[in-house]
Amino acid sequence: MNESNDNAQLSKAQQTEVEAAAFRRLLAHLDSRKDVQNIDLMILAGFCRNCLSKWYAAAAQGEGVNIDYDAAREHIYGMPFAQWKSQYQAPATTEQLQAFNALKQDD
Repeated sequence: MNESNDNAQLSKAQQTEVEAAAFRRLLAHLDSRKDVQNIDLMILAGFCRNCLSKWYAAAAQGEGVNIDYDAAREHIYGMPFAQWKSQYQAPATTEQLQAFNALKQDD
């Protein structure tokens, strides 16, 4: 299958809608996997829910809409961050911290 031909079939508006739908699905998936800790996402994928929040706020600003970081996090987490943190965030293990710190040293 030729990827460039497939993409050419989408109008710019359709591409935006497809990308938005994929992003909504990613958020729903992360919401269904509250057991997956942000530090694990950072170690494995190099981004986490907080990164998504920052990207969301930056994208809004690029469209001329000011969304502060707390509001962006609430959108990404589906609730205020403090609530999510108290309900779902576990303390980082020694192994997680070592893996995370090793990544930072590689930069």
